[in-house]
Amino acid sequence: MKAVVKRRRGPGGEVATVPDPEPRTGEVLVRVRASSVCGTDVHIWEWNAWAKSRVRRVPMVFGHELSGEVVRVGPGVRDLAPGDHVSAETHIVDGTCYQCRTGRMHICQNVEVLGVDRDGVFAEYAVLPAMNAWKNDPELDPAIASVQEPLGNAVHALVPEGGAPDLPGASVLVTGCGPIGLLAIAAARAYGAARVVATEVNPLRQKLAATMGADRVFNPAELGDGLAAEIRGELEGRGADVALEMSGRPDALATAFAALTPGGRVSMLGLFDRPATLDLDSAIVFRAARVHGIFGRRMFETWFQVRALLAQAAFREKVLAIITHRVPIPELGRAMELIASQQAAKVSLEARW
Repeated sequence: MKAVVKRRRGPGGEVATVPDPEPRTGEVLVRVRASSVCGTDVHIWEWNAWAKSRVRRVPMVFGHELSGEVVRVGPGVRDLAPGDHVSAETHIVDGTCYQCRTGRMHICQNVEVLGVDRDGVFAEYAVLPAMNAWKNDPELDPAIASVQEPLGNAVHALVPEGGAPDLPGASVLVTGCGPIGLLAIAAARAYGAARVVATEVNPLRQKLAATMGADRVFNPAELGDGLAAEIRGELEGRGADVALEMSGRPDALATAFAALTPGGRVSMLGLFDRPATLDLDSAIVFRAARVHGIFGRRMFETWFQVRALLAQAAFREKVLAIITHRVPIPELGRAMELIASQQAAKVSLEARW
């Protein structure tokens, strides 16, 4: 089959012919219908400091956001069949470690991430454990179906401890309006947040943030050190009940805590490519802040929450608005150029080889 392969430990990737994958016991073979570009894929393509330290196996097929059709099942698979439309939960877990056995599979001690630790989905076919194949309505747009994984990140950031969302009437700050930040704004609105504000420097993403439901979008480059005060002023002077750090920028992290109301909570999802410093006394201790690191999605509670959001036509329209470009998977380099030049929000990759 054809696939986009990371051949060497350096920038870029290439289209190559690789052996067809074969499903083993408990696995399914999926024909890829659509994928999409994640920030993790950008890190791997650019080969930044995070990728250098995290990616252990090269060559490798990368990519992990998936919409596809089951074409074959391995021995022992009973709840999936050829023809089923699926997306991928990208955290492949051992099921036996302490975290898995105490209801926290998403932070399995021995987790393998699709497209990072094992071959991914920028290919004609991909293999998944049957447990990781999330069955979709066959009428769901494949582009939307592939975005369920990052949408799950956004929902998990908003509802980090599971259970019913505590967002009705809350004020929410989103720092960084990349695709997951934009999805988080839409989800916060769907969950009844009273006020949603965001920070973003990119004009396209500023407009999309408003489309998603942000009451106000601040440009950090224009406000500088006064940004946190402006945000608190927009939120009746008390600050944000919930802050989501989606940018991976140290200055945005400082803003998220400075704009937080005492007793509020911060979810950190953005990946930092260098160490970040923070005054823990003023940011967390004296503010009695709760801090959540966001890695993946709660398996599989978050997926059910995502399904409920996508059952709403208005919410699906917002997801489609974030998908600004659609290109064939083999043209991944062009997708990366669109992202690097800040012309794109979410880029959908179509299975046209």
